[in-house]
Order: sequence, then C-alpha cells, then structure tokens
Amino acid sequence: MEVKNIYFIGIGGIGMSALARYFLHEGKAVAGYDRTPSELTRQLEREGAPVHYDDSPELVPEPFRDPAATLVVYTPAVPPDHAELIWFRDRGFNVRKRSEMLGHLSEGKYVMAVAGTHGKTTVSTLVSWLNHCAGGAVTCGLGEGGTGTGSAFLGGISRNFGSNLVLGTGNRLAVEADEYDRSFLRLHPDSAVITSTDADHLDIYGTHQGMLDAFRTFASQVCGNLIVKKGALDGLDGIQAKVYSYSLDEGGDFYASGIGPAGGGKYLFDLVYPGGRLDGCTLGVPGLVNVENAVAATALMWAAGFDCDRLREGLATFKGVKRRFEFYLNTPRQVYMDDYAHHPAELTAAITSLRAMFPGRKLTAVFQPHLYSRTADHYRAFAGALSLADEVIIAPIYPARELPVEGVCSEMIGRETTVPWRLAEKERIADVLADGVTDVVATFGAGDIDRHCAEIAEVLKRKG
Repeated sequence: MEVKNIYFIGIGGIGMSALARYFLHEGKAVAGYDRTPSELTRQLEREGAPVHYDDSPELVPEPFRDPAATLVVYTPAVPPDHAELIWFRDRGFNVRKRSEMLGHLSEGKYVMAVAGTHGKTTVSTLVSWLNHCAGGAVTCGLGEGGTGTGSAFLGGISRNFGSNLVLGTGNRLAVEADEYDRSFLRLHPDSAVITSTDADHLDIYGTHQGMLDAFRTFASQVCGNLIVKKGALDGLDGIQAKVYSYSLDEGGDFYASGIGPAGGGKYLFDLVYPGGRLDGCTLGVPGLVNVENAVAATALMWAAGFDCDRLREGLATFKGVKRRFEFYLNTPRQVYMDDYAHHPAELTAAITSLRAMFPGRKLTAVFQPHLYSRTADHYRAFAGALSLADEVIIAPIYPARELPVEGVCSEMIGRETTVPWRLAEKERIADVLADGVTDVVATFGAGDIDRHCAEIAEVLKRKG
C-alpha cells in the first residue's frame, strides 16, 4: 500500500492485532487505540506500535494526523459515536473496516477460509499448522492450491507459532471468515469450511434465518470447494463451488474412523476422505471435539493438496490455540482447564468432552457470559449446557461493546440451571474455589476471565 501510516481503532482485538503485526512486518508505521491494555497491546508496543487507551483525538500521534499519509482501520465492535472514529471521518481520512483490509490482502492468494459460529479458530489454526508441515509437497488431494508453507490471519494465538499471524512462503492464505457484522462477505475464497451455523449475533441478523441466509451468500462466493459440517447448512443447490460434507464419524464425505483412546484425553483415528484414507492418526490436543476439528482441517487441506506423511506428523504435533481447551493443571487430584466457549453449543461440546475425558469426577464449571444481547437470546440454552456440570459458578456479564440492558443479568442463567450454582465476581472466583471441594474445574467465556487463570491455577495447585 502507498500510505506510510496505519492507525487502528480497536488495535487490541485478536483479528486487528494480526493485521497490525502484518503491517509492522511490511515496514509501515503503526499506532492505535484500544479500550483496555492487554498482552496483545503490550506485545504491539514492544514491537514498536504506540497504543493509548482513552478515546481522545488529541492522543493520536502527530505522524498519524495527516490524511494523505494515513489509513485508518477500525473494528465493527467500535460504536459509531467513537470520538476518534468521528474525528478521522470528519477530516477526510481513508477509513476502512478490518474485513475490507483482509479482503484486500487476500487478493492474488489461494484463500482457505474457515467460517462458522464456533470451531473456526481451532480449525483455521490447525490448517495453518498443517500448511506449515505438509503444504510443501502435494501427494494427496486435489492439489489445486499450489505449494509452500502459506500464511495465516488467525482469531487466536497459535501455541505452535506463538502468534495470531503466520507469514510463510507460497500463495496459500488461511483466514477466519467472521460472520459478525457480515464481515465474511468481503471474502471470495478458493476453498472454505463451514463448521457450524447455530443461532448467534442476533443483534446483527435479527433472526436465525437471517444469519443462515448470510452463510448461504458466503457459500455462493466460494470459487472451488466448499466443505460443510453434515447438517449445518442446506439450500446450497446451484452455487458454483463443489460441495462436500464432513462429520466426526461415518456419514460425511470426510470423517474419522476407528476412534479410540490414546491417553491423556487424546484419540487415535483414521481419516477418511474421497478416494482414500490416512491411517494411524493422532492429534496433539485432547477432546473428541478436536478430532472433528481435525477432520474439517484435513478436508480443507485435501482441497489444496498435502503430503500424507507430513500431514500425519502435523496432526500429532499440533499444540492447539491459547484459550481453546487449554489445560493449566492435570493431576489425579486436581484438573483445571480454560476455554473461550461463549455460545451454548460450544459450552455443550466442551463440557461433554470433559465428561468423556474424566468420567466419574466432579466437574465445576465457571462461566462469564459475553454480551447482554447474547445472554438475553440464549440464557435458557446456557443453563442447559452448564447443567451438564455438577456445580456452576457464574460471573457478571462481560459487556464488551454493549451498554447494560435493563433486566438482563447472569441470574437469568442461574435460575434456569438444574445443578447447584452461585454468583461470584470474577476477582472472587479463585477464593470461592479455594474454599470449596474441587476436582475438575473449567472456566469458560470470551471476556476477560482469562486474566484470572494463573491465580485460579495456583489456588488449585496448592490443593492437590
């Protein structure tokens, strides 16, 4: 790009920070605003991008105040009355949404997109790792996606790469196709996976049907091969892509066969794909939900082509994503896991996987609801998912971009829960767990509950 300076409003977001890192790597001057400091913003500052935390145009650094030399990128989570956003627009700056920039950067690449209301971060991160391990030679699959290790813009921190940005050789680009604010409609992928279409973001779409219609529009924009979780989306007749299905076990065009335990909550399995199978696979992270994610990632790799032996090795060495089924403690007496789950379907999948991994053990689920709108839409479903645990601790709602909604609160979930539950401020959760009888503990939520993970882990470690 010709501009010298890129200014980010909401620079600390997981997707925004990946873009900021990319432009730093390209030699651009980068700066930005975010609501609160975080490890992501601190890392950006260490890499040379000044960040401030008050919404004040006066704090915009001098080099970024020139419309001719500065591009402004903002996240749709920023409210329209944001003072800096208004200041830039009133002065004629080129102001773009994050999704527009991602669409621009994908031009000329073989784009491998992962869409879905949940599961997309793990699947896209696994695709980026498999590209790194097995994309350099093509011995299996369609082989239409070129070769090379490929790059990726991720919605989480890869534990293999230690980053949400991967820069590699070759023309493959793995991206998350985010349905929030219809951002994924800026992409025209060469191949894509749709992992799930459960009702979400109804503040944007109004109804579940409206959201499904947007997913169908996204599907119509896929140029080559589209892989959809079996049963997740119908009405795809007439689109230009060739459509395949995937499932955990037999039923899809891609599935896992002969699933069996491999210890530590991991599984052995064979991957079945059109025209063949890859025997003797294991995944480096635990949980049946992640075996299904591996099927989806392998399907997307099959569309581009991969080296069979190296793909098997890539699956085994995958370390997962920060805050996705992340274990802090795993002993015979105390287990502690943290997960980003913030939708009822995600909670159900995670808790069910924990039950399978630790049968007969007491499970305490700690949940921080994310958004007033999502709580109002799904409080009964949240209660149903949490009731799969033995006891529940619920923190106050994390508002993110929203203002409080009268009458919407965490108690709505608790009152529908069928197991013992209590409310606790997030700062008090470690103390509550210290005073109770614990065995397997899991924290869930997309807010800031992860800031207390280290404290919770230390308390549980002392108990066992």
